[in-house]
Amino acid sequence: MSKVYVVGTCDTKEQELVYAKNLIQQTGVQAVLVDVGTQGISNSADVPATEVASFHPNGPGAVLGGDDRGAAISAMALALTRYMTSRIDVGAVLGLGGSGNTALVTQAMRALPIGVPKLMVSTVALGNNASYVGPNDIAMMYAVADVAGINAITRKVIGNAAHAAAGMAKWSVPAGAADKPAIGLTMFGVTTPLVTQVREALETQYDCLVFHATGAGGQSMEKLADSGLVGGLIDVTATEVPDLLFGGVFPCTEDRFGAVARTRLPYVGSVGAVDMVNFGARETVPARFEGRNLYVHNPQVTLMRTTPEENRAVGEWIASRLNLCEGPVRFLLPLGGVSAIDAPGKPFHDPEADEALFSTIRSVLRTGVNRRLIEFPHNINDPVFAAAVVQNFQEIAR
Repeated sequence: MSKVYVVGTCDTKEQELVYAKNLIQQTGVQAVLVDVGTQGISNSADVPATEVASFHPNGPGAVLGGDDRGAAISAMALALTRYMTSRIDVGAVLGLGGSGNTALVTQAMRALPIGVPKLMVSTVALGNNASYVGPNDIAMMYAVADVAGINAITRKVIGNAAHAAAGMAKWSVPAGAADKPAIGLTMFGVTTPLVTQVREALETQYDCLVFHATGAGGQSMEKLADSGLVGGLIDVTATEVPDLLFGGVFPCTEDRFGAVARTRLPYVGSVGAVDMVNFGARETVPARFEGRNLYVHNPQVTLMRTTPEENRAVGEWIASRLNLCEGPVRFLLPLGGVSAIDAPGKPFHDPEADEALFSTIRSVLRTGVNRRLIEFPHNINDPVFAAAVVQNFQEIAR
């Protein structure tokens, strides 16, 4: 039977953690209390801190016994991550604590697959939670009063969280009778016509999950891939890469395309919207970029055309990452332009910059039976290019 893992620092929150564990068990669901405290020994924990610490790559000594609290929390977070991902009976995870414990426990939560219930009761849940949650289904519950003893407020808040975690562990969500295999697609405004055509061609066969390529979108798609919840990727919009390399507001992480390498899922990709670096309102564009080709997409978004030199860097970065992917990869180049505004008469039409991108990818990408580079003379939104994306995906998805 799946269990609720109640995780926290017993050296400071033992009473509250035991209270949550007892409430869960009263519902008939098994609960496991995991101590991640770095000071002291708990008599209540089912999994003592020493056992969790033993999962650190350098052993428990790298976690326990030091004087640097920040270093100890970071080390315990790594150990907890390795411990939790080694479990096969996780029905839900419930964390309780302040800022340190929130950072520690949510790091391990982020390593778990999408769909595993994750609930963090935290004193910092009222602020910006992006660093704690990331592209994951972590529920942040504001503690209202500090998690410091059981009182009229914490009894209710922690009790509700315990019952919620027990319910999620006990009542799994059934699959829909009409569920189709899911695939992930990346889209931006300037590649919407392409993705719309691809989605309409495939939606009778697949559940098409479209992700806005705003940094978080690419991370979310790849997290679903790592979680085994999509069966293939049509990743035709790569604007997050130039934002990473040149300071835009929608950057990917250094792990972009990492899920493709790890999972070896069928993958069709392209270079949609790499003709631009994204910024906020016009006045937010860094001064060093004055004089560049800037296009005000709307009052909140300003686009900067990438140069030949920048496109060479983008092409090398993408191709180098794709060289790590050993599954079926088809990478398509639209020689007629990489976005809706990269076409004759449009503000970002720049054949020299595009050719710098294409020639770099040709020279860096290592092609073979599984990894192929295919070129078309059309713009990325052209129906011929969209049909080619569909055809290539169908071939490798079989």
